[in-house]
Amino acid sequence: MILVSRTYWGGMPFWFRRRPSDASVESLVLRTDDFRQIRGLAWTSTRHPKPRVVVVLVHPSVDFTHHYAIPRLLEAGLGVLAANTRHAGNPTFGETEEMVLDLAACVRYAKERLGAEHVVLFGNCGGASLAAYYQAQANLPASERILRSPGGAPTRFDTATMTPASGVLYVAAHRGQGKILLDCIDPSVTDEGDPLSVDPALDMYDPDNGFEEPPKPSTYDTRFVERYRAAQVERVRRIDAKARALVEAHEAATRAASAVGFADLPERERRSTLRRRASETVMVVYRTMANPMFVDPSLDPSGRDYGSLLSERPDLMNYAALGLARTVTPRAWLSTWSGLSTNANLVDNAARVHQPTLLVHAGNDREVHPSDVAAIAAAIGADDRTVVTIEGARHYFEPEPGEKEAPHVERLMDVVVPWITARFS
Repeated sequence: MILVSRTYWGGMPFWFRRRPSDASVESLVLRTDDFRQIRGLAWTSTRHPKPRVVVVLVHPSVDFTHHYAIPRLLEAGLGVLAANTRHAGNPTFGETEEMVLDLAACVRYAKERLGAEHVVLFGNCGGASLAAYYQAQANLPASERILRSPGGAPTRFDTATMTPASGVLYVAAHRGQGKILLDCIDPSVTDEGDPLSVDPALDMYDPDNGFEEPPKPSTYDTRFVERYRAAQVERVRRIDAKARALVEAHEAATRAASAVGFADLPERERRSTLRRRASETVMVVYRTMANPMFVDPSLDPSGRDYGSLLSERPDLMNYAALGLARTVTPRAWLSTWSGLSTNANLVDNAARVHQPTLLVHAGNDREVHPSDVAAIAAAIGADDRTVVTIEGARHYFEPEPGEKEAPHVERLMDVVVPWITARFS
C-alpha cells in the first residue's frame, strides 16, 4: 500500500519542471557565524550576470536549490541564492536558531560577494517562519536579540552579522513548524513508548467520534474538536517537560565534569559523568498526522482535497515512520517542533517586520487554512503589505500528477515578479 501522497510520485513538487533559460549556476560553500558550512547554488541569468536584486530561498529541512520560482525570477533579471540549511534532509537535530544563522550567511553572501543592492527573502512553506524569525531578529540591535534557544543553547545572534533584507515574501506559509505539529499531533497516544497505544475517546480516526472510511469526508462534533485541541496542547506540554528534563540532566553532567576536583575522582565515576555529558538523547514522537481538518472539510472550509500534504490516507500514515518530528533531540523539539516553546512563530515575528511584505496563499492548500492566512495577514507589521490568494492552487502550486506544466506556478510568479521589480529593481 502506497501511503505517500501522489503529489510526490513524479518527484519533488517544489522543484522546477522546466530548466531556466540562459542560466548560469555556481556551487557555493557558505560559512556561518558559528563556523559551520552550508551548501547552496547561486543562479543568475547570462543576460544579467550582476543582478541588483538577489532572492534568497531557504527551507529548514527541504532542498530548495532547484525551486520552482527560479526560472521566472531569472527571466526577470533577478539573481537567486538557493541554499540548504545544515539540517536539510535530517531534521532530527534541527534547532531553528542554528538555521537562522544559516540564513544570515546567505544574506551576507548575497550582499558582500554577489554585490546585491537588495536582498529579498522568499519564504515558502516552512521557509516563511524561518525568514520572518531571521528578519525580526535582524531588525533589532544586536544587544536586544534573543540570546538563548528554548533549549538553553547560545544563539550567537548578538555577535552574528544579521543584515535585514529589503523585503519578505511568505508563500504557502504556515504559522511555523511548531504550530503545524500542534495542530496535527495525535492526542490519543497514552504511552509515548508505544506507537499503538490509544485513548479511544480522543482518537479522531475512531468512527465513534465521527470518522468515516476514506475517502468519504468525516464530520466531528464541536465538543469533540474542542476536547481534541485541548488534549493536543496537553500532549505537547508533556513532551516539553520531558525535553526540558533531558536538557537539564545533560547540563547537570556538564557542570559536574567542569567542577573543581573532578580530575581527582575515581576513574569509574569520571567515566560515568563523561558518558552522561556526551550522551545525546533522541526522542521518538509517534503519530503526528492527526489534524481533524485533514478529513473534515467543514472545519475551516477551503478548496482543499481530502488528506494531508504527505498522504491521502492520514489515518494510516499517522502510524508510519515518515512524518513530522518523528525523531528529535530535546533541544530540536523545543526550538522547532514545540508549538508552545518555539520562537519561530510566523504570526509573532511578522508583526516585527516593517519591510515590504507579500503574503500569497494557495487556495487548495491542505496544510495552510483560511484561518492561518487571516492570522498572518492581520499580524503583518509592514505598511507596505500585499495579500493574494491563488485560487485552485495546492501547497507547492504543483500541477495534476502526470502533467508537465504548472499553471499555478505561473500565476504565482505573475504576482511575485512584478511585486519585487516594482519595489527593488
